[in-house]
Amino acid sequence: MHSSLTKNLAELTTERLVLRTWTASEAAAVLDHEGGARPADWAEDFPSEGDRVIAGLLGDNPAWLGTYGHRLIIERDSGLVVGSLGLFWPPAEGALELGYGVIASRQGRGYATEATQALTRLALTAPGVHTVTASVELSNPASVRVLEKAGFERLASTLADQADGLARFQATRHTLGK
Repeated sequence: MHSSLTKNLAELTTERLVLRTWTASEAAAVLDHEGGARPADWAEDFPSEGDRVIAGLLGDNPAWLGTYGHRLIIERDSGLVVGSLGLFWPPAEGALELGYGVIASRQGRGYATEATQALTRLALTAPGVHTVTASVELSNPASVRVLEKAGFERLASTLADQADGLARFQATRHTLGK
């Protein structure tokens, strides 16, 4: 999967997507979209509930608006926002957690995998970061496949993971280089 980094790293471009950092005004628009004007560059079913949760947390976590934070997923062909993904900054002992979501109307196209792989590669260039982790519910096999296709390795389940119905994954420079 090809991705390129622009000079300021605020935007990642993949074959079919642009991954651009959120702005504070975009987060506010997501939170206020029910009562306000809908931006023309949003796909019809954006934002999802997960996007609203992240937008609500951005004000309390300003580092998530930076280079190694959260990004909107934009289709290059249409220019529409179709989801979001992000890294929960700062790293803990050299590891960052990743989360992602693509709106229902764009699922099944490989966008989540393409975006996850690009942002993971960028994350592994951050100072002091050697691992990107992600947790998914076992009841969501499509999300499990996203991580597997993006080059993540599944970790052994703990009793707590099993009780919570979670699968945990990680990626390093080594695992992505396979």
